[in-house]
Amino acid sequence: MAKLLKEAKEFVSKYFKTEDTSNLIYHNFYHTKERLKIAETIIEEEKLDEDDALIFQLTIAFSAVGFVNNYHNPFEGSKELINTFFKDNDVDKPIKEATLNCFDALLTQKPKTKVEEFVLDTYHHDYGKKKYLKYSSLLRKEIEKVSDETLSETKWLKHQLNALTSHKFYSDYGIEEWQGRKYKNTASIVNSQVKLGKMESKEKLKAHYKVKFKNESPERSIQTLYRVALRNHIKLSDIADTKANILLSVNAIIISLVLANLISKLNNPDSRFLILPTIVFTIFCIASMIMSIKATQPNVTRGEFSEKDLKNKNVNLAFFGNFHKMELDKYQNAFSKLITNKDDVYNTLTKDLYFLGTVLDSKYRLLRYTYFVFMGGIIISVITFALAFIFRDSITL
Repeated sequence: MAKLLKEAKEFVSKYFKTEDTSNLIYHNFYHTKERLKIAETIIEEEKLDEDDALIFQLTIAFSAVGFVNNYHNPFEGSKELINTFFKDNDVDKPIKEATLNCFDALLTQKPKTKVEEFVLDTYHHDYGKKKYLKYSSLLRKEIEKVSDETLSETKWLKHQLNALTSHKFYSDYGIEEWQGRKYKNTASIVNSQVKLGKMESKEKLKAHYKVKFKNESPERSIQTLYRVALRNHIKLSDIADTKANILLSVNAIIISLVLANLISKLNNPDSRFLILPTIVFTIFCIASMIMSIKATQPNVTRGEFSEKDLKNKNVNLAFFGNFHKMELDKYQNAFSKLITNKDDVYNTLTKDLYFLGTVLDSKYRLLRYTYFVFMGGIIISVITFALAFIFRDSITL
């Protein structure tokens, strides 16, 4: 018996090592050895005879090997492998039949003999262990790897609860040793389900009201509108200032070149025909520079407001030009009154948008005229230079 059992353990160990068991992080040889230790304890305490002990241990030794190549019907796979083992070893027919019957009992969960009861209880002894809830995460990971599917917490808790509630311990040993802890594990899973259900209900309710109030209340949309509009106004103002600065820089460079190269040559009698086109060219450049400066020039405001202005809502507290000369306390009081009324806040933002729009209008209008003057000045200056060159002999200055 000892020799046969040793060969069976070596067969199972070799099989786990040679086959691909990368997915089996729960039903592995380590788990099999743990069940064999439980079986040895039961054999000793229940004083099983030699044949029953051999049947018991052979079944437990081969109970997990079927998961290697037949995960969804493991006990059939285990029966095939133990039959292969029986062919290579001299085993009595009654032992063979009784061992195969144990695998049928594992498959149907209906034991007919005392040994089969011990087999079923030992195989499922994890249900009655304190470590079950901890190590069941390995089973969850194994199922996910084999099925290539991620189990949600809800689905996994339901799977565990079904496994525990549909199971029963058959032997007196199993009932005494593991039934009490199994009840506790079942209760713990039920509590986890209740907590998860409450959390999911809370999240669903939160999501429902979030969508509901988001759709019913335009607050967020209004705020986004103001934010986008103000940002666009500021960007457009920056663009206008940049364009004006470009024109200012270009004209400054042109005037510098004119002063450096043309003015010094105008004293020469042969170059006097260039005086008029140079004057025209310079005038247009200076006009463009003045208009560019004007486009970027800030408006001077009085920087304060009266109680009457505030009462009549004729002041925009969001614009610095209306309060930069005010005392801090007065401004804080005025602003505190403003933010207590949502409509007043929106009115202030609307005014800010409006006045920014009027400033942009004047900037872009002046900027457009500036470009027109610059472009027209270039054209007229080129024509003037051309005519001056053609009629240079008849020009007298």
